[in-house]
Amino acid sequence: MLILKILLGLIGLGVVVFIHELGHFLAARLVGIDVEAFSIGWGNPILKKKIGKVEYRLGMFPVGGYCKMKDESDYKAAWENMRNGIKSEKGSYLASSPLSRIIVSFGGPFFNLLFAVILLSLIWGIGFEINTLSNRIILASDITEGQYPADAAGLKTGDRIIEISGKNISYYHEVQENIALNPEKNLSVTVDRDGEIMRLSVTPSLDKSTGAGKIGVYFWTDPVIGNIREGSPAQLAGLLPGDRITAANGIPVRYSLDFMKAAEERSDTLLLEYERNGFKKQTEIKMPDYENDPGFSWASIHYRTPNLSVPGAIGKGIKEGYKTLVVSVKSLKLLFMGIDLTQAVSGPMRITYMMGDMAAQGFEQGLGIGLRSSVDFIALISIALCVMNLLPLPILDGGMIILFLVELIRRKPAHPKAISIFQTCGMVIIFGLMIFAVFGDIMYFVRR
Repeated sequence: MLILKILLGLIGLGVVVFIHELGHFLAARLVGIDVEAFSIGWGNPILKKKIGKVEYRLGMFPVGGYCKMKDESDYKAAWENMRNGIKSEKGSYLASSPLSRIIVSFGGPFFNLLFAVILLSLIWGIGFEINTLSNRIILASDITEGQYPADAAGLKTGDRIIEISGKNISYYHEVQENIALNPEKNLSVTVDRDGEIMRLSVTPSLDKSTGAGKIGVYFWTDPVIGNIREGSPAQLAGLLPGDRITAANGIPVRYSLDFMKAAEERSDTLLLEYERNGFKKQTEIKMPDYENDPGFSWASIHYRTPNLSVPGAIGKGIKEGYKTLVVSVKSLKLLFMGIDLTQAVSGPMRITYMMGDMAAQGFEQGLGIGLRSSVDFIALISIALCVMNLLPLPILDGGMIILFLVELIRRKPAHPKAISIFQTCGMVIIFGLMIFAVFGDIMYFVRR
């Protein structure tokens, strides 16, 4: 399974990088710049084929890639040869205008954004299945000791959160999204408490391990069995989908976390009381090797989105893409709020694993859910790559765009020495960030 997750992750990451480099490639061809090599992956090519002026390569390492344009690295050569200017042939990168080079630099991030919008539009056009949970909550303080923002705000277990800062809330994933994206911001929350509508105010705290906001609530899941794994302790005990567990080892079960709490204090036998078709029953689950997994899942809310028309799907794709773009930009701010960067910042290894893990979990629930979860994550990574590459750092696309804008305004190119130093600094910064990210990835896998 681990190999499958890594393979799925590499495929997904490879697609995102391919789209990015394709953007640079097509932009270069559009403005008349010759491309010498187009590679997916870094390192010595294991496959290569020249078509026309372009050599297409598949690198030894499948993460990353590049689009090599004619004479684009002549800055360093000019500096080493003590030249104040650069003489380049027609069709070369440096012979093109600053505006052309800006278009080429912007092409990669733009294609990542466009690709994400296309993917999101497709899945909204086709429609997809969603498994989710209700907007009813449990206070974390009911499960573990401590005071949380939810307690200070006056929220109570059993409340249904129906609105957050003017946004209607129907499901728990919408609660998570609105809370996670607004750490240390005061939010107005409307709840339904046994039919009484109440308006409260809550300020999510910052989870420094993830960079997300949290208020100290869990999802409420009715203790109704959904699916049962073949040959599991639950099946051997005679449980069936639809059974409602009412007590475990004599402890009343109001929601799924009550059951999990009772199960943690179990002996090798778990005595269950449950209801089936209005009748009360009992059974024992014998689990000598039990690890808090009786072999069943709780019933969830299942629905399918409607098939949107082409204009509707495109509009939804643009809206979802914009929302993800805003989230990605907001996330950059969290890097300066004291979060644990080794946990909150993912490198290529962790991104690959997470992408593959999400795809594998989705496919376990069905082909449609697997494709949808994979597409969602690929779109997220594609937009994140767009944002990261537009940062004004040397050697990144954003840094090069600024460099070429300065050249456009000054109406003369910068000195080759200045440009070479600019790029060298960029290499050092990027290399340092990569080492930091890889270290964080290693710590992530060690903690698992």
